[in-house]
Amino acid sequence: MTKRTAPSVCPCNDKAAYAACCGPWHAGSPAPTAEALMRSRYSAYVLGLEDYLLATWHCDTRPSSLDLVTQSPQPTWLGLSVKRHENPTPDTAIVEFIARMRIGGGKAERMHEISRFVREDGRWFYVDGELS
Repeated sequence: MTKRTAPSVCPCNDKAAYAACCGPWHAGSPAPTAEALMRSRYSAYVLGLEDYLLATWHCDTRPSSLDLVTQSPQPTWLGLSVKRHENPTPDTAIVEFIARMRIGGGKAERMHEISRFVREDGRWFYVDGELS
């Protein structure tokens, strides 16, 4: 996967302009909520923004690299659906989502995850997720 040019429509929400949705978070502004961060991370996978994904991953659980470029076959991301967003405390959050993708020429698949997030120094970070 190579880094792609910014789209006009945001990958996380086909009703929103990228510049008004995930674009500001990808450009360095802190996402205001864990859901916004999760959406921006989905868009980063679609756009091949490995540096952004690593930067928004909590340091306690962050892998040393992702290497999306050599992943084969490359997934084709088909859409995102957020099922719930909860804040058990002001600085922790849970976001449940379903991401749809197609790998190679195969049939469409769903990735259903319940993700945990933490806010430190005013920035949200992805901690980990449990696949359903």
